[in-house]
Amino acid sequence: MTKKKLLIIFNPRAGRNENRPDVNYIRKTLESHDFDVDVKLTVCRGDAEELAYIYAKKYDVLTVCGGDGTLSEAIKGVVRSGSDVPVGYIPTGSTNDLAATVGIPTDVNKAVELIASGNVNTYDSASFNSGGFSYIACFGPGTHISYSTPQRMKNALGYSAYTLNGFLFNVIPTVLEAKPKHIKIEYDGKTLDDYFYFGAVSNALSVARMFNFDKNKVRLNDGKYEIMLVRKIHGVAGLIDTVFKLLRGDLDCDSLLFLTASEVKFEFDSPVNWITDGEFGGKIRKADIRIKKHAVRLLCPDSELFIKQ
Repeated sequence: MTKKKLLIIFNPRAGRNENRPDVNYIRKTLESHDFDVDVKLTVCRGDAEELAYIYAKKYDVLTVCGGDGTLSEAIKGVVRSGSDVPVGYIPTGSTNDLAATVGIPTDVNKAVELIASGNVNTYDSASFNSGGFSYIACFGPGTHISYSTPQRMKNALGYSAYTLNGFLFNVIPTVLEAKPKHIKIEYDGKTLDDYFYFGAVSNALSVARMFNFDKNKVRLNDGKYEIMLVRKIHGVAGLIDTVFKLLRGDLDCDSLLFLTASEVKFEFDSPVNWITDGEFGGKIRKADIRIKKHAVRLLCPDSELFIKQ
């Protein structure tokens, strides 16, 4: 029986230093499941996308070993290539939001067993102007936490780096200075014209494990992303109250809007900073987001978050 060809896209900088797996161990573990394995290392941002784009059609399975940012890049590369290659994920990042959402274990051996099982679910992706993202695009106070957190802090502290950097150094000072932005929002033929502090377009259950969404309202392959908007806040006390509601996942209140859409356009009076999948996405006045249904095939467990074909 011919072995399946598998490519590992490996980010050697992802995750906490003491928990970072050895790529040779991962290779041997996958080979023990009858895969013919090759490895490509990422060196800088964008490498995973280019590697996935180049090699997606040349392998039977593509596996990402790194954080959610590495996986997001690889998904963009696979989508660009037009390949339907199944994508496996061995999560070794600092927060692993997407892995937690889709049920992929952070234990290397269990993640490898899942890849070997061949169990696939489709996952939606999104375009963002001329680029794209997989699980989150957002603007507003605190959104710079992930890309402003030093890599050395992420590697040393993992998820707690986001909490420390986010709440002590970023969210609290930003809350005191926050001002709402006037935004025109068009989504699936409807229009909003109002002032908002924060907005997120996502296809996940959480953002940096701090903001949680109702799993009964999220489906990962329905052709729609969830839109969360923060508005109607009166003073610092109101803003702090809203932040704690977000932390509790309480999205049913006057200061918050929760929508779903397959297309959404944001138009600001002046450019604002966006974050896409944990990285700086640019300073943008107009954002055009379109969802691509069933964009990629993920090797992950079945769950109520996926609509079976």
